[in-house]
Amino acid sequence: MLSILVLQEAIQYKDISSSPSSYNLNFSKQNMNLKLICFSLFIAALASNQYFLTLHVLFFEYLNNFNPKTFSLPLISTLISHHHHHHDDEKKKIKSICDYFPPDIPPPDTNTTSFICVDSNGCCNFTTVQAAVDAVGVLSPKRTIIWINNGIYFEKVMVPKTKPNITFQGQGFTSTAIMWNDTANSSHGTFFSGSVQVFAANFIAKNLSFMNVAPMPAPGDVGAQAVAIRVAGDQSAFWGCGFFGAQDTLHDDRGRHYFKDCYIQGSIDFIFGNGKSFYENCRITSIANPVPLGARVINGAVTAHGRASKDENSGFAFVNCSVGGTGRIWLGRAWRPFSTVVFSLTTMSDIIAPEGWNDFNDPTRDQSIFYGEYNCSGPGANMTLRAPYVQRLNDTQASTFLNVSFIDADQWLQPYM
Repeated sequence: MLSILVLQEAIQYKDISSSPSSYNLNFSKQNMNLKLICFSLFIAALASNQYFLTLHVLFFEYLNNFNPKTFSLPLISTLISHHHHHHDDEKKKIKSICDYFPPDIPPPDTNTTSFICVDSNGCCNFTTVQAAVDAVGVLSPKRTIIWINNGIYFEKVMVPKTKPNITFQGQGFTSTAIMWNDTANSSHGTFFSGSVQVFAANFIAKNLSFMNVAPMPAPGDVGAQAVAIRVAGDQSAFWGCGFFGAQDTLHDDRGRHYFKDCYIQGSIDFIFGNGKSFYENCRITSIANPVPLGARVINGAVTAHGRASKDENSGFAFVNCSVGGTGRIWLGRAWRPFSTVVFSLTTMSDIIAPEGWNDFNDPTRDQSIFYGEYNCSGPGANMTLRAPYVQRLNDTQASTFLNVSFIDADQWLQPYM
């Protein structure tokens, strides 16, 4: 199984106007010997595979900015081990790689479902995810399941509004990934930097990762925000997916969305947007810089919700999740005046700052934002020193945010649960 390199550089960024983040990046000097060793290992292990040629350069750019203290050598070892084994097998057996491809993929179409297969080695319908999306009929009433084989698909993918009812089916979020490296600067703004952009309704993704691996910015850089996925269509759902990035990882833009058993990684405002979304059993991991014991430093935030007026029906609800990682972070920042976020039954590590939340340094928002916590646990869930506008919810107040009725699941989600 292909293990995806989890990017664990601790990051702080500086904002541009289209995104909520507003921090400066801070890097320490790196160990060049470690970078060269790691890069050499990648070249030695992967050089014979043309598919990874682009990744050699990409990962070297990352190594040039990695913090050795957070660099994940075990994951690199797994990746290298996999490919050595793969090439040994090739020497022993003179057979096409497609001889090992599942014979029943893709299955026959039915009256309600069409199937398309993506494999980077050319063993089925398409070699890229975007080509598969392009092949889907306009406004097709059928659900189209795009089965994506193991591998890293280095491409920028867009699902237009005219292609509803599409499912991306991966082979596990550590086995299948869509990866790109745009930033706000390179793509005309944060909103268009997503490695994957979904504008269609009724989109589903299962068991794959969405990654933005843009090079880390230098101190003071503007426009370094790098989105892994933008979800801008209504009634979208994600099961067992990974979202990897740093600043502005998951753009939960607009519409009703469901996330279950997902892994979400970032540092600054890494779940942001104006969606109305329910996050269940998700693991939320901060990769902000570690903060020395006793230092009064905040260098990250999980959410930046963008509800701008009381007339908008949006908000983020987190239930049975965990929040951990590194840094000293807030659960949320009030990107817009009516920002709405609730954490319920969630385990929080000590990386959560005592005040818990931030009003975007605008006290006029304190009366309109809705930040709540309900029966959370762990050292970061202590509400004794929470900001005065944060609400400790009772059973009645929390009930609205505790199940999928928050996103009207009975109208669209139930058939897929």
